[in-house]
Amino acid sequence: MNLERIKAYYKNPKNRSTVNVGLFIVLIISFHYLYLGWQSVDYWPVGNWVEKLMLWSVNLVYSQSCWVLDHIFCIDITTFAPQRIISAINKDGGWAIVTIAPECASLKQWLHWLFLMLLFPGPWKHKLWYIPAGLVIIEWANVVRICGIMLMQIAWPNIHIHLFGNDINTFQLAHDYIFKLFFYLIIFLMWVLWVEKFYNPSLKAKQHE
Repeated sequence: MNLERIKAYYKNPKNRSTVNVGLFIVLIISFHYLYLGWQSVDYWPVGNWVEKLMLWSVNLVYSQSCWVLDHIFCIDITTFAPQRIISAINKDGGWAIVTIAPECASLKQWLHWLFLMLLFPGPWKHKLWYIPAGLVIIEWANVVRICGIMLMQIAWPNIHIHLFGNDINTFQLAHDYIFKLFFYLIIFLMWVLWVEKFYNPSLKAKQHE
């Protein structure tokens, strides 16, 4: 009986928004713990491939971030490619520094997006182009994140606030809070666009067949 009620609730168009958001939350949380588990076993059985992909992706975002800071924001940056360090003089004459570690690559978010979109329902004829487009957007969102962390350190080098029981400096505020939320907000907005422009219309079209 409970199963029948769940099915009825799921199929009721009035509950579609709640069901969609619930499924989104379940998929996002599920992937987070699946990824942590996979990471704990060194990405078995494709650990070597994942390491190579992570190295490629972190070098990619490093070069893209350097280009954006140099050519778009015209920041006089100093770089150290072997360790993927970007530095520049801040407004107080000190140094603003970002080191792009492998964990800063877009790989986890790419996999997050793939997991979400492959399992969330919707027309495959649109998924075939929407998923790759999302991967590109995520990559450039990561570039925005890294450049934003750098620019905040240049413009506001001496931020010190007390947040959630911790003393937070400029880098921590930008890295751990502002741009981390920005990154996942982009994924959420792309999912909302998918639901509103592709998934829901496909359901309505099926109902009128």
